[in-house]
Amino acid sequence: MSANDISITPMKPRLGRRGIIIGAAAFCVVAAIALDTTVVTIGSEQDTRVAGFSPDAYGAKEFPRIRKDIEARAVDAPTLATALTTDKKAAAKKYGTGGAMPVLPVKLTGTVGEGKSGIYDVTVKDVENVRIRVQTGPAINGTDLRDAPGDIAFGEFKNQIEYQDAGAGINRAMKAEILEGFDNSDLTGKTISVTGVFKLINPKMWLITPVEVQVQ
Repeated sequence: MSANDISITPMKPRLGRRGIIIGAAAFCVVAAIALDTTVVTIGSEQDTRVAGFSPDAYGAKEFPRIRKDIEARAVDAPTLATALTTDKKAAAKKYGTGGAMPVLPVKLTGTVGEGKSGIYDVTVKDVENVRIRVQTGPAINGTDLRDAPGDIAFGEFKNQIEYQDAGAGINRAMKAEILEGFDNSDLTGKTISVTGVFKLINPKMWLITPVEVQVQ
């Protein structure tokens, strides 16, 4: 037999025990990754968390319960004005939330006076020596709505900017739900009913951010 007559059959690689173990381990890793993967729908709550803090999503979520809380605790303007005149500290403790500058919930019906930039004076019967103003947009300033329930704390947020943005997001949610389509171009002389809150800086100067507005 010559060398040319010898045929060589290639040997198939043998999958040893070590190879089997490595392959099984790799399969387990891939399976574990698949099980641990969460599908996130765009626009969902999970998507908001992945994308970072969204003031508007936060405001839309929080405003309905803030409104209900304010409506449930709102005090008639004459009662609140009298209480503040009698004992400012006691009235703030009884009706308000917060520390040095508490936020007070109030409800009133009165006659609309002059306005500027959407902020109108309102004269309320049996309320004397108090200037009452109501924000009707387009700009809604302050963080009174954010601070009204007393349970939204700075520690919940990453930094001061995020905390401020939360207040702005709540204000925008209020505008979208309460003031959308509200015509504030000719309110002077009309009777208006308002439920809202104001920050107690000066007991004789109220700037109310509304959660309910009705023109009669």
